[in-house]
Amino acid sequence: MKSAFRLTFATRLVCGLLLLVGALPARSADRDLVLAVQPILDEQQTRQAFQPLCDFLASATGRGCTLFTASHFYPYWEAARQGKDFNLVLDAAHFTDYRVQKLGFEVLAKIPDTVSYTLVTRNTDLVVDPAELVGKRVATLGIPSIGAARLNSLFPKPARQPVTVEVYDAERGIKLLLEQKVDAAILPTPIVSQQMARGANINVVLTTDPIPHIALSAAATLDPALRRVIRQALTQAHQTERGREMLKAIGFERFDPASASVYKGQAELLQQYWGY
Repeated sequence: MKSAFRLTFATRLVCGLLLLVGALPARSADRDLVLAVQPILDEQQTRQAFQPLCDFLASATGRGCTLFTASHFYPYWEAARQGKDFNLVLDAAHFTDYRVQKLGFEVLAKIPDTVSYTLVTRNTDLVVDPAELVGKRVATLGIPSIGAARLNSLFPKPARQPVTVEVYDAERGIKLLLEQKVDAAILPTPIVSQQMARGANINVVLTTDPIPHIALSAAATLDPALRRVIRQALTQAHQTERGREMLKAIGFERFDPASASVYKGQAELLQQYWGY
């Protein structure tokens, strides 16, 4: 009788545990989309700027979508190397290629055209050669952003480099330059162009070679069918009312189809940094 009671109790216990496990919510990595965006803006601005994209993806896939970002590039680079905190990412060329090569991400779509960075000084401090900035203060987005990596490549000799002043967004870099708190800044070319159009007293030293614009890539943990849905939703977004509203909100004209080959070799910029 005792053994029968023990068997019955054990059976009920196992059944109860199975019911409990079944009642627990699935892990967000299995159920939801987590979209990472590089911290070119501060965290609050990033969330405001790209929440419409997250909402659009949630509607297209029937899954929840949350945004992931970081306060600056140091923790973002650490998260990028691990690749565990998100399963979608909208990111610059060097990070995109890194994830393809190291973490098995798939490039789904990209913003059209290319992007470059421009090294600028004030009009009153005419500089024609980057070498004139050795030992001077230069504002850049945090290491290892594209801007910081490009700046570093301009000064290959460790003993002859500028003093890097990290900023959390491009507008802050312009502000520091105009307030004479730095001697130069290397920032996204569209930001520089906007400032010059507004009459800012800026002198262009050089503009870097263009690289592919930012891309949206997906982790290998996402089902291939789901990845296809996301690619189709993005590349056809400009053809629908809801898609056009999303694109207008995030400030881009459209998404184009893209693959890993577009970004091949871009991760080489990161070889100079820890953890590559």
